[in-house]
Amino acid sequence: MFYTWPITVAADNISTNKAKITMPMSAGIIHQCDIVFPDTCDNDIRVQIFDASLQLWPSNRDGVVRGDATVISFRDFYEMGPDHNILTAFAWLTDEDKASTIFIHIGVLPRSVLQPFSLAELLRAVQKA
Repeated sequence: MFYTWPITVAADNISTNKAKITMPMSAGIIHQCDIVFPDTCDNDIRVQIFDASLQLWPSNRDGVVRGDATVISFRDFYEMGPDHNILTAFAWLTDEDKASTIFIHIGVLPRSVLQPFSLAELLRAVQKA
């Protein structure tokens, strides 16, 4: 599955009043994440993505993702269960004149697709032979 969410960052979304969206998705493994910054951002929009109180991306605590006419794209392997499948994104401006909309795209697949044959399954198969 592939999910996409826009985040409109307005002039009043500064570090003390961050834009916030919740991103519900299916259970599975997050294997791909893209954050799309239009060419109007000039590196002035900051983004962080959390799972509850754990900052997932960027991985360094208090780090931010930013860009200008850029797609920040990366692979990951982050598992979410059926009762634990909502992330939260925060975005804010450092320059009030740069209000814009960015987009977050997340790919989620079942573990069986990403790891069709696990080590445990291999050991079971070898023991049966």
